[in-house]
Amino acid sequence: MSEHNGCELPEDLFYDLDYVWVRPEEDGTLTIGVTDPAQTMSGRLQKARIKKVGTHLEAGRHVATLESGKWAGGVPVPFAGEVIARNEQLLEDPHLINIDPYKDAWIARVKPDDPQHALDNVKTGSEAIEALEAWIKRYGVQCMRCSE
Repeated sequence: MSEHNGCELPEDLFYDLDYVWVRPEEDGTLTIGVTDPAQTMSGRLQKARIKKVGTHLEAGRHVATLESGKWAGGVPVPFAGEVIARNEQLLEDPHLINIDPYKDAWIARVKPDDPQHALDNVKTGSEAIEALEAWIKRYGVQCMRCSE
């Protein structure tokens, strides 16, 4: 795991280089979440709305909307696909994302329409980490986590 300004950046994930991470699962689905820098910039999350299972999304459409006291925004998927699972815990307690955005605070699992090209618009490894570190520096982000 890489760390920059207190922001954790797991090297085994794929990133859209703004604020979404993607994790491939063994069954071919892709799990979506938001990055540590994104959860820090949003502030303590108070509300989450996640698309229902069975919803089809085009690339760039929002799989979820998150709200804090100072920010509201969508979580886009970088590929087209069908929502096959959503993290029901986040509907009750969205600030779990502020505690650990990578482990239990995933947002949704999506079955991509085109598995061979689903990750074409995201980066991983050192290329992703370097770009995210530049993003953190550009916006002056100092990551912090909420306590439970």
